[in-house]
Amino acid sequence: MSAPTDEGEDRARLSERLITAEQDERRRLALFLHDGPVQSLAGIALMLDAVLHAIDEENLDAAKSVLTEALERHRAAIRALRDLSFNLEPVVLRDQGFTPAVEALAEELGLRHEIKIDLFVAPAEELGEKVQAALYQIIREALNGAVRRGPPTYICVSVERASDRFVATIVDDGSRERRREFFDVLAERARTLDGRVSVDQTKGTKIVLELPASAARE
Repeated sequence: MSAPTDEGEDRARLSERLITAEQDERRRLALFLHDGPVQSLAGIALMLDAVLHAIDEENLDAAKSVLTEALERHRAAIRALRDLSFNLEPVVLRDQGFTPAVEALAEELGLRHEIKIDLFVAPAEELGEKVQAALYQIIREALNGAVRRGPPTYICVSVERASDRFVATIVDDGSRERRREFFDVLAERARTLDGRVSVDQTKGTKIVLELPASAARE
């Protein structure tokens, strides 16, 4: 008789973990912006003041030197903000579709960490737009989780469509030491899509996300 209550308590705990994870993500973004681009832009403003002062003093060599460094910092700030924008919601996902977005993500992670990443995700193009965005975030979190716990040498991401469901599978040969909360958050994200997540760590880590056929575009 207590099963419904227990299930409700489990759902409440998972929802709380998801909210906590989202709060942590917002806090991380706020710190990134404050300690990264904001500090860079503040420093650039001071450097431009120095350029103006050097020009007033007719010290053009000093003005040119400071301005050159300011431009480099400005370009670095633009790159950092562009990377942040891509991670939050890549433009390519909206403009070109799911497959190019995941390919860009895999290419960036693969080059940065020297990981071979195979992709077979074409069936995901049949999913609704909001489901694609949510699935992209789940894949991104799964890949980042694999990298954080000890970079694997190989990752495979695949999406298949069966008669009654979509199945996304993310397999890596990296460390199996990952926090339970990490998988719980993925499960809760999947639940918001009426899906479910299962994990097999017999050898490496295998995350399987199952979505109902109703997740397809209308």
